[in-house]
Amino acid sequence: MSDMPTQESRGASASIPSAASAPSPNDLAERMIHRRAVEAVIWGVPAVNTELMYQAMVRETKGGWNQIVYWSRLSDWKNQTLTPNPDAIYVMPFFNTKDGPMVLEIPPAEGGSITGTVDDCWQTAMEDVGPAGVDQGKGGKYLITPPGYAEKIPDGYIHLPSDNYQGYALLRSILKSGSAADVAQAVAYARRIRFYPLSAAANPPAQTFLDASDVVFDATIPYDLRFFESLDRVVQTEPWLARDRVMIDVLRTLGIQKASPFKPDARTAAILADAAREARDWLETHYETAFTPPFYEGTQWALPASREALDGLQSNFANPDSYPVDARGLTYTYAFFCPKHGGKGSYYLMAIRDGGGQPMRGAETYRLHVPPGVPVTQYWSATAYDRRTHALIRDMAWPSRSSNTPGLKASPDGSVDIWFGPKAPAGGEANWIPTNPKGDFEVLFRFYGPEPALFQKAWKLPDVERYVVH
Repeated sequence: MSDMPTQESRGASASIPSAASAPSPNDLAERMIHRRAVEAVIWGVPAVNTELMYQAMVRETKGGWNQIVYWSRLSDWKNQTLTPNPDAIYVMPFFNTKDGPMVLEIPPAEGGSITGTVDDCWQTAMEDVGPAGVDQGKGGKYLITPPGYAEKIPDGYIHLPSDNYQGYALLRSILKSGSAADVAQAVAYARRIRFYPLSAAANPPAQTFLDASDVVFDATIPYDLRFFESLDRVVQTEPWLARDRVMIDVLRTLGIQKASPFKPDARTAAILADAAREARDWLETHYETAFTPPFYEGTQWALPASREALDGLQSNFANPDSYPVDARGLTYTYAFFCPKHGGKGSYYLMAIRDGGGQPMRGAETYRLHVPPGVPVTQYWSATAYDRRTHALIRDMAWPSRSSNTPGLKASPDGSVDIWFGPKAPAGGEANWIPTNPKGDFEVLFRFYGPEPALFQKAWKLPDVERYVVH
């Protein structure tokens, strides 16, 4: 990609001695730091992804652990998490059980519906909630307990034991339509969620919701020294999992170890920054080839995660012969959260190229023809993201169009044409998603309440096609 840093642009200060030269002990040490730093980035992406969202919460809403950040209206570009959903009301409780278990109370699906999942800090799925989750829409009290918790679980709770202290829940309050009244109803329903310590269960405190709607909630991943600063904060607060103990010495080489400050000297900091950029380049190269096989043969649409990565994230890596660190790291460079049970509450297809196999350029115009009868019980949506950051495209008036969008125009047969480009084609304003002419973009198509016809492929989504405006 044109925005990738070249070795020259990274600066000679971080250049690594070539293999052709006779390596000195110092050369060998620096090569080791660089090599291990690249691996540390790929391994650490999911936890850093979580940590950056928490830091954005602290920075922008003045909140902290065991509080709820939410968006009091549909998200615009200021929600700079990775591929967020701008067609639902977001609610995100961030938990830390260091001081004891936390209760997440989901209301019954009466007058609303929550689709969501509780993930640990490594974004490994603990359980789904709401109609597609354990409570099956009846509502429930989910009890998140810390590592090694041995106390008796009180009656009436759905137990979520965690191997980590920290994590979050991604909860989406689903709209009946995009009308102002239905958005307000979805917000009101979301505000029925409760989150409090088990120790306060007899008399829970009044719930506080921290509104992020008017701030730039930037949790995009910085591939520089800041990545390792974030990773260090995770290491200082979380126990080592048995599956990751091999990383103890790897991170110590980089200056990251428990109960020790992370203070790299200037030379080490330069090497770490260079390694972070190299890791990004490697991940980007693999991203270009990750969307295979396609969901529909002969198209660009694919599930935006590998089957092996999903199996691991949904089973807490139960298969002793599989630990897909590379695929997991790649997934969390462009997304956050993993459902416990795929395909129940929602399903996703992603395209990073048009039907001709070319990158989608923000300066061009494209059309996505959505056939009638989309197999969903709730809604479908198409969202454009910045191809470089995988966040919503900055400074755009809106990021998506959905079956709930007020004024969306459908053809007589029920099909819908969605337009992408720097300006709307004549007559297509209601169905247009604006793009930045200075960058590339990618498209995520969401199915909420997916029906069997989707998985049976009885209904097919055509490619995004470049359109020549006459």
